Amino acid sequence: MNRSRGDGPASGRTGPAPSARGRAGSILSVQLSYTNQRCGSVDSDFGGRTLNSMDKKSSGSNEEHGVTRRTFLGTTLVTGAALLARGPGAIFGAESSKPVNVGTNPTWKLGGDLTVNRLGFGAMRVTGEGIWGWPPDRGNALKVVRRAVELGVNLIDTADAYGPETSELLIAEALYPYPKSLVIATKGGLTRPGPGEWVPDGRPQHLKQAVDGSLKRLRLERIDVYQLHRIDPKVALEESLGAIKEMKDAGKIRHVGLSNVEPEEIERARKIVPIVSVQNRYNIEDRKSENALAYCEKNGLGFLPWFPIGGTRGLKPENALNSAAKAHGVSVFQVALAWLLERSPVMLPIPGTSSLAHLEENVAASKLKLTPEEWKAINALAS
Repeated sequence: MNRSRGDGPASGRTGPAPSARGRAGSILSVQLSYTNQRCGSVDSDFGGRTLNSMDKKSSGSNEEHGVTRRTFLGTTLVTGAALLARGPGAIFGAESSKPVNVGTNPTWKLGGDLTVNRLGFGAMRVTGEGIWGWPPDRGNALKVVRRAVELGVNLIDTADAYGPETSELLIAEALYPYPKSLVIATKGGLTRPGPGEWVPDGRPQHLKQAVDGSLKRLRLERIDVYQLHRIDPKVALEESLGAIKEMKDAGKIRHVGLSNVEPEEIERARKIVPIVSVQNRYNIEDRKSENALAYCEKNGLGFLPWFPIGGTRGLKPENALNSAAKAHGVSVFQVALAWLLERSPVMLPIPGTSSLAHLEENVAASKLKLTPEEWKAINALAS
């Protein structure tokens, strides 16, 4: 089994032996240990395959591009230094807000009518290696999905590209008929020609077919939240979302969301169809989507951070994240998820995993309360 910290994409995100989850030592060594155990020293997200030439604007997305964990970490070391040289303004598009009280904000209403517990589940990792095909242990994958709901998760994020199609099929197999409170968010707009390949397709005809395909696989009459997985640089945003709006008007979609977008793109999208959520990569050290998060806060949109436990720049053993983990007797991953939940009331993390033990650990992070001093110290790690 392997472990992902997001989706999802999802970050993203399939488990190592417990010994790899040491509460001391640098996060970098922990992350590399996970990677080595998961896939023979290659990233389980994409089986270590090379980056597919796609929209250069979004080349930071390792979910869709097949970047290995080692490559991501190496790249972060370089880009991190450049960002630091430019000052904190290069890292944060907007000033980080003060922590919120999770105890008084345990849920969020997507679109004003879908109440979800703020810690969800990203279902990308229940597929096979490289997010391709069926998982090696199908029975375990079904147990993980069912256990997520048993633990109180009522927001599951998936996409037609995960497998492709496998994730949606497994969700239906595990949970149909669905609990009344369960919200399933899926995505369309990326195709999978082969393992590790992610190619955007925002053509109206394709998106309409994608919606119908997801409805059939998920055994739904209407999709709760349908997200444009990525803007296709070859297709006008208005055309892509126009097709999704048609499907919404036809009663096949309840709410519409976006993924991997900038604030100006969200603004354009909202002129076409109401938007309820944004799913971008975001974690303690990767806050390039700070402006998008600020936009969501201002306009009441849910923000789903994929890859919520990202790479690091080689933090020292005594860093604030490790210190908080030791103080609370938990893992650094739980602390990072707790930090996200306290970062913003619109934050809806969707960590993914194929491990029952890691799933239970992730969900337990929603009960972890950081002190104001711990939160501020962790918040300062990227600045």
